[in-house]
Amino acid sequence: MDANPTLDQLQVFLAVAETGSFSAASRSLNRAQSVVSYTINNLEAQLEVSLFERAGMRQPKLTEAGKALLTDARRIVADLQVMRARAKSMKQGLEAELSVALSVMVPADAVVAELREFRKLFPSVALNLNVGELGMVMEMVLSGKADLGVGGAPVREDDALTMQKIGHSFMIPVAAPDHPLSKLGRPLTLADVREEVQLVVTDASSLTKGRDFNVLSYKTWRVSDIATKHQLILGGLGWGGLPAPVAGRDIINGNLIALNLDAYEQSQYPLYAMRRTANPLGPAGQWLIKAFEQRLSKCPAHSEFKQMLGMDEADSMPVAAE
Repeated sequence: MDANPTLDQLQVFLAVAETGSFSAASRSLNRAQSVVSYTINNLEAQLEVSLFERAGMRQPKLTEAGKALLTDARRIVADLQVMRARAKSMKQGLEAELSVALSVMVPADAVVAELREFRKLFPSVALNLNVGELGMVMEMVLSGKADLGVGGAPVREDDALTMQKIGHSFMIPVAAPDHPLSKLGRPLTLADVREEVQLVVTDASSLTKGRDFNVLSYKTWRVSDIATKHQLILGGLGWGGLPAPVAGRDIINGNLIALNLDAYEQSQYPLYAMRRTANPLGPAGQWLIKAFEQRLSKCPAHSEFKQMLGMDEADSMPVAAE
């Protein structure tokens, strides 16, 4: 009878392939490097193919067979995680506690409205809520610090995550009414913004550390969060991009000016609910995903938002986009 690779062997294979070395895989798996090497040798013996080229190389490199079998290994491990999650959900009752990581791109009014209803429906469920920037949401879910994450597209593909699109958002460049860029009264060029201070959020996530998004100015002030950035822009200390839900009411009230700057990327992007595939949500978590989806899917598109900027009544802004 042919020997069958074990789930453990496949997970070690994936770890070596994804980290790029036996030593890095041993650290990520918290195992001795000799154990990792032994596991890969046994897997190669069972499959009767070489998965990695080792001779004369500082780091192992996938062979052609290894590349082909890597896809199979990922599919098998993902399918087993789904099976485990399904079995776990069958016996799982109402959560005692739910940890949620939210991106600042999720409208605050939508969060408050849904959590108010959540408290009524699940009064016994303790809630642990974290709000952050950029890669924080994905990082917290992957590490197990959050059961549910709601944020933008993942910064990298990961089979350990189950994703569900539930809405959309976009960034819009703004400045205070008395800022030099606001006073130009015309479409702005890169030359206009290069020498003006741009306020930029510093990324605390290791997944996107060192990556800048939409940074156009030579002069930058870096802050730790969107709320601080928002206040500094209101104070005329610089210009920068804010999530449309954050800037919307200030733009309509005249406290901020939306800058006509084509060089600033304002494409609409999706918002996702994410969880670890191996960690299914209970009734409270499942309800929260559906509630956010119902509200966030009604947020205005970029073109609709621009039309709203001419409205006289700020209160006519849809709740999901406030």
